[in-house]
Amino acid sequence: MSPSPDRSPVGEAGRLTGRIRSAPSRLLHDEVLEPQFRYEAAYLLPWYTAVEKVFALEYRRMGLITASQAAEIGRLLHGAARDGITADPQANMSDIAFALEQYVERGLSEPVAAWHVDRSRNDMQSTAQLLFGRQLLLDGAESVMEFGLAAHRLATLTTDLPMVGQTHLQAAQTITPGYYFAAVSQQMAHTLRRLLTTHDGINLSPLGSGAMTGQDLPWDRDAMAALLGCRGPQPHALTGVASRAWVLEIAAEVSLLGSSLSRFVSDVMTWGSGPYGYLALPDELSGISSAMPQKKNYPVLERIRGKSAHLSAYYLDMLLAQRATPFTNMVEVSKEAGANLLPMFTTLGTTMRLFTAVVENLGFDEDRMRSAVEQEFLGGFTLANQLTLRESVPWRTAQVIAGRYILAAHAAGLPPHRIAPDLLRTAAAEHGVTLADPETPLATAFRGAGELYEKRSAGSAHPDRVRELLDEQGAEYRDLRAEWSARRERAEAGLGRIDALLGLDGGADGGRGAGA
Repeated sequence: MSPSPDRSPVGEAGRLTGRIRSAPSRLLHDEVLEPQFRYEAAYLLPWYTAVEKVFALEYRRMGLITASQAAEIGRLLHGAARDGITADPQANMSDIAFALEQYVERGLSEPVAAWHVDRSRNDMQSTAQLLFGRQLLLDGAESVMEFGLAAHRLATLTTDLPMVGQTHLQAAQTITPGYYFAAVSQQMAHTLRRLLTTHDGINLSPLGSGAMTGQDLPWDRDAMAALLGCRGPQPHALTGVASRAWVLEIAAEVSLLGSSLSRFVSDVMTWGSGPYGYLALPDELSGISSAMPQKKNYPVLERIRGKSAHLSAYYLDMLLAQRATPFTNMVEVSKEAGANLLPMFTTLGTTMRLFTAVVENLGFDEDRMRSAVEQEFLGGFTLANQLTLRESVPWRTAQVIAGRYILAAHAAGLPPHRIAPDLLRTAAAEHGVTLADPETPLATAFRGAGELYEKRSAGSAHPDRVRELLDEQGAEYRDLRAEWSARRERAEAGLGRIDALLGLDGGADGGRGAGA
């Protein structure tokens, strides 16, 4: 009976296991295995080789291979990371772990019997994925850092420039761009701190977990974890190979960040729209209408908001791919559930770079912003405070009187700075209140940009308070920069030490991947 057209004949695949006799079908190879292999060869191979080098060091430590054999294996692993390996359904079942194993075996000057004894693909794969994810997180945090610092710089330049602040999409109180972007900067620092906690929480090495129950040999898991830049081994072997909670933890934080970014960019879109015209972007960050020559559009802002939605969608994808799966090693979890980790970080990097460029190139129409402030009765809150503090009017009654005054001023066609003490006196009298000095509360409340300087509390829009907050944020960013740099250095130092212990030249092949 001839084999099915979709079935590969028995070949070298039979050398990998006695359980099945056929290599993967063409369908399975083309649709699943080869694309997965290509992805892992492009992004995870350097991490697989780093793991293999650590195993070689452990074999040497346990006396199962000699120092020269370990060094030869290390050199061959260097070559695999540099020259690459290929998917072959006949020879390696289109599996990167088998391909790497065979690459080394073919290059050995003589067979090494203990090479790959007491080993499983499960913890090797789990570790390589974690190291790749950790690198993506380090690079992603850097892009968040740059955006946060850009917002911080913009805030320092605009702490005294008044603009209309809104609540419920209505003019509310006087703020400044500096005050607003100090909030953006604050949120980015908060996100970086949360991501730092996430990094430290997930940075546990699965290596030595075996297939699911640990390993027969006395592997020094603490030493292996240290070489990989991890703060220790994953304590439970089953968790080491079954859990991809670290993927969800990272994605959850990125999703939360995406939500914040969408809100911030929505405000920028509003301020740059025709009815406002508070800000503008240079031509190189702008677009045009194909039909309306008078228009200058800002599609980059729409791109940022659109891409921020993907960040939450990726998290949902990863969550749904893991829920209700058995807590053990599963391809569904180890491969499919994390398939969008790289696209998520790619999207994050693009989003942060675009938003950073926007913030660094924003220009403000100061005259238009000041004019808008002067046309709105933004000091109503302060007027009510002044009536209570100066005239001992009960607070709720003061609120009503302030509102009546603003209605009367509108009806009379008076702008906010044209104060009318008689109108305030009349509004107060309607509520049984006699004012001794109606002019001072009005002059204090309705002085345009001067309202900013009535704020006294820490964290307020008072320019001095904003500058104090920005100083604190500057110190926080310096601390965060140092802490993130320390994490990166620990990871890189461990990987460099692996090559040194193997007597290699310390090339970069065992470190970061091409997409990291």
